[in-house]
Amino acid sequence: MRVEPHNINSIVHVIKRGARGMDIVKDIKDKRRFIQSLFLLNDEYIDSHWVKATSTLSPFQRPEYWPERKPLVRILAWTLLSNHVHILMQEIKEGGISKFMQRVCGSMSVAFNNKYKEKGSLFQGSYKGKTVKNKSHFLYLPFYILVKNTFEMYPGGLIAAYKNFDKAWQWAMDYEFSSFGVMIKKEECPILDDPEKIISKFFENEKSFKKEAKELLFFHMNTKGKDFKDIMLENW
Repeated sequence: MRVEPHNINSIVHVIKRGARGMDIVKDIKDKRRFIQSLFLLNDEYIDSHWVKATSTLSPFQRPEYWPERKPLVRILAWTLLSNHVHILMQEIKEGGISKFMQRVCGSMSVAFNNKYKEKGSLFQGSYKGKTVKNKSHFLYLPFYILVKNTFEMYPGGLIAAYKNFDKAWQWAMDYEFSSFGVMIKKEECPILDDPEKIISKFFENEKSFKKEAKELLFFHMNTKGKDFKDIMLENW
């Protein structure tokens, strides 16, 4: 099953991979367009020409003539990698996650194909979603989505991040293609909506979270092997 059953208020960990392992973003413009889409496409209203409509505005600014924003989902955390993306979402409207993912991925595919003169689907089938069903799963997600996956993008990958943890932590705080940094620094981010502090509560004490993240990373290094191939929480 690609997407596990869920309903209103369910928390779902979504992953979407590029077809045949290919990159879904190739340059910084692609990445920033994706970030922008997380906010602008998370709305009941859709402007098929949203890129053009917002081209002269700041990244998270909506045109004045658009109706009041009504989000489809509540985004709690996310990390973009070169060939896939992780998003932790809460269903707040019936079918909201499905509609949101269809919009974001459809928009990315069209833009990618037009820009790079490609054809066909950018992604490997439909998205996959794991519904959070127990506390142990929930407690692991901030580390898995935000630390492990952001650290993968650190120069040299997870091995280098493991060996230079403090430096990698600082680097990750400035990595703009994940919600890790804004959560640690407690910055405002229009994409995120966590009024009940479902995920943000993990970041209230950076020192404590950093210590726990370091211990988890070291645990996996010692038990899963130095190549980190088996650091997988869910059986995707």
